[in-house]
Amino acid sequence: MGTQESYEQGRGTGRRALLGAAVLGAGGAALGLPGAARADGRHGGGLKSLPVPTVIGHRGASGYRPEHTFGSYQLALDLGADIVEAGDLVPTRDGHLVCRHEPEIGGTTNVADHPEFAGRKTTKVLDGVATTGWFTEDFTLAELKRLRAIERIPATRQRNTLYDGRWEIPTFEEVLRWQDEQTRRRGRQVWIYPETKHPTYFRKLGLGLEERLAKILRAHGKNGGNAPVIIQSFEPSSIQRLNKLVGNPLVVLLSAANTRPWDFVETGDPRTVADLITPKGLEGIASYAQGIGPTLDLVVPKDANGGLTKPSTLVADAHAAGLILHPYTMRNENTFLPTDFHKGTDPAAYGDAFGAFKAYFATGIDGVFTDNADTGVLAREDFLRGRGVNG
Repeated sequence: MGTQESYEQGRGTGRRALLGAAVLGAGGAALGLPGAARADGRHGGGLKSLPVPTVIGHRGASGYRPEHTFGSYQLALDLGADIVEAGDLVPTRDGHLVCRHEPEIGGTTNVADHPEFAGRKTTKVLDGVATTGWFTEDFTLAELKRLRAIERIPATRQRNTLYDGRWEIPTFEEVLRWQDEQTRRRGRQVWIYPETKHPTYFRKLGLGLEERLAKILRAHGKNGGNAPVIIQSFEPSSIQRLNKLVGNPLVVLLSAANTRPWDFVETGDPRTVADLITPKGLEGIASYAQGIGPTLDLVVPKDANGGLTKPSTLVADAHAAGLILHPYTMRNENTFLPTDFHKGTDPAAYGDAFGAFKAYFATGIDGVFTDNADTGVLAREDFLRGRGVNG
């Protein structure tokens, strides 16, 4: 194995020592966990087994299959993802947790084709935004199981529509059983990365997510620090609540710098994401979480033309606070890439995703969410080879 010093520059001698014990893993480098000061026995010790940079299958392999389906999850593993984001968790009317991008399911299922549910269409205020459609909390699990998933962005991913109607909506308990099955079948631990979705909204409806999630994890023996389940949320209070309920590694998701988490809006907390990513803000997050999931624009801002500028200090600041960074989301299509990496003029065509991955990996991030796990795995191999690490 070649030296990793350049990759780990600025992370502190303790983290470099941690990486010194790294071993190579299949298809990449199981390099230990940089920034793992908080990954102790209670929260996240098992994280050390993951390759770095970690490739996280965003809603599965959503670049190729309708998101949050077992078809998407399965393909993400087949393409080499280290972790599968199996579950943006939202509740049903009878209290089950299911996996959907949002509680509004008109854009991700064929519910509009079911005349028996036409009367369920309604308008609700979701985190301050009037949203019209069908909502999971208005359906029982048995009713949702009559629906089938469809591609969420067909204009960009027309080929994915081939699979419309093929898979049903998975429950989180089904995901955990799938995880165990895949772990046995593949002979290696499969990791998942669920998210509590709109937790304040659901708590006000009497459908609190955190207690339900903790109960399910306990029932499956996956609520400890070494459990292969990382939990994330855009609402810090949800992660703080989970910090008291489970021992799993926890990650605070961060949107644009000028935005406020919705729980802050509800409670009158004036802080923005910009406040949370200061050294003081990051130290605060580190008191109850093990990582952050920032938008990639917080790691490397874009200019007015959509091109990359100089990296921010977020990576170094987060690592100094003992936090890992799993930013989101890398996708292959031009429309999602920085303009530096566009190819041609078709927004749905693939750009230079490998070049973009390299630019982001060079910042020292610990992993990345991607719709295209295969691209991410190859990009990591290229990156590590360029750093003198032979996988």
